[in-house]
Amino acid sequence: MSTGNDTNSQAVVPPGEFMGHPKALWQLSNVEMWERFSFYGMRALLAVYVATTFFGHLGAVANAEASLVYGGYTALVYATGIIGGYIADHVLGYQRSILLGAIIMSAGLFVLLIEDLTWFLVGLSLIVAGNGLFKPNISTMIGKLYKPGDVRRDSGFTVFYMSINLGAFIAPFITATWIATQFGMKWGFFAAAIGMVLSTLFLEVAKKSLGPVGRPAEGKEGWGMFFLVGLGALAMAVGVYFLLSESTILGFLLVGIMLGLMTYFIVSGIKSGDKVQLHRYIAMLILFFANACFWALFEQAGSSLNFFAREFVTPVFGGMEAWQAGGFGIFQSLNPLYILLFAPAFAALWPWLDKRGVNPSIPRKFALGLIQVALGFLVLVWAIANFQNAAGLVPWIFLAFCYLLHTTGELCLSPIGLSMVTKLAAEKETGMAMGGWFLSIAMAQYVAGIIAAIASGGTSDGHGPVVGATITQYSDTYWMLFLIGLGFGIVYLVVAPLINKLMHGVK
Repeated sequence: MSTGNDTNSQAVVPPGEFMGHPKALWQLSNVEMWERFSFYGMRALLAVYVATTFFGHLGAVANAEASLVYGGYTALVYATGIIGGYIADHVLGYQRSILLGAIIMSAGLFVLLIEDLTWFLVGLSLIVAGNGLFKPNISTMIGKLYKPGDVRRDSGFTVFYMSINLGAFIAPFITATWIATQFGMKWGFFAAAIGMVLSTLFLEVAKKSLGPVGRPAEGKEGWGMFFLVGLGALAMAVGVYFLLSESTILGFLLVGIMLGLMTYFIVSGIKSGDKVQLHRYIAMLILFFANACFWALFEQAGSSLNFFAREFVTPVFGGMEAWQAGGFGIFQSLNPLYILLFAPAFAALWPWLDKRGVNPSIPRKFALGLIQVALGFLVLVWAIANFQNAAGLVPWIFLAFCYLLHTTGELCLSPIGLSMVTKLAAEKETGMAMGGWFLSIAMAQYVAGIIAAIASGGTSDGHGPVVGATITQYSDTYWMLFLIGLGFGIVYLVVAPLINKLMHGVK
């Protein structure tokens, strides 16, 4: 996400083409694929590894503590992109911002190999700081490869999007299903670190094809600022470490920033004297809430659903020992696989429905996303109630179906939401609005960690020691999530006409 100055009016098209697109597109897609390999390869193991390695001595509450760490980490991953976008726009340029971010993330991933909680949190903090410089800016770079009005731009982003999901699909097979089961979870992180190193190396290879695209502004070409920003990123990592250690403070901080951002947009709309723009900002903020609700439910994937898969789902392959050692991570490949399979169909579906006058409005698509993620949890509740085997395990096909419904819900909401932000925000505030969109996801990640802690954190009957979370505890929590998702989905269906009115013709 760029925070401004994100136009191509001064961009120079990079040299060389391959398959009808700039060569740099394919090279940056390769860079992103390996970065996503790293991220999702680590994500497949993170919560379970933290629970077993650092909180195992706490017994039943180990999963809960690990879920809070996971939620804090993923929240901060999304929150720091605003800073990284600003630095790329105004200080380093995109190429150097991405390079610096890649170096810091690589270092953080190697630090994860140290089996000490303090050092592990240091590693996560470095990854967060590096991701803020890397993730928003490589997407912006793709847009800068094309001149304004170039019809190839959308298909170029499609190629880039597919590379993201290809990396996410492959990673769990290697880091969790293979390496973790054979050598231990820690070495799954090592594989993720190697993926990030490859991403960094491929970025250097891409420089020639990029040419002037994304280079520092005139007068800022020196490397002094690069090292100065690097020191700033390390300082930010210190702050991230503190917030990971004090999750309650992180929650208050996220809420405070979001309230400040909401106030900013309302005041901006009032000051503009443009009643239409004020109404559009109100609509945008209402949809931000729906976005946060969706991702709080969806992001059980890396935490409580991972614990549930490990403890209460029949192995897809092999025995229980290999399954619990890392085989459960295979479910983390399902979402990117489903996206690769169904994203083209959804992209074609909306124009097809529009031609027939039945294309759902943006608020109704958000509602459909919420209802589908809710139904995913209902599938698990139904499976737990009716299909447990003698060992108390649920057939894996039900969890696979849950992920399918979550993915189709994502395809109704996520790409639509990104487009919505660019349409509803005033041109001069689009970057800020996009920052708000990702901030709502950051808040959702934090809440997701709390929910996961409730689902997987163990229980006490008041007479004996705390015991591990039972399958009934998962069922009760997932039933609650079903009701929440369904309830908000219905509410957004009902109020959709009002939100549409506030949007003043934006579709």
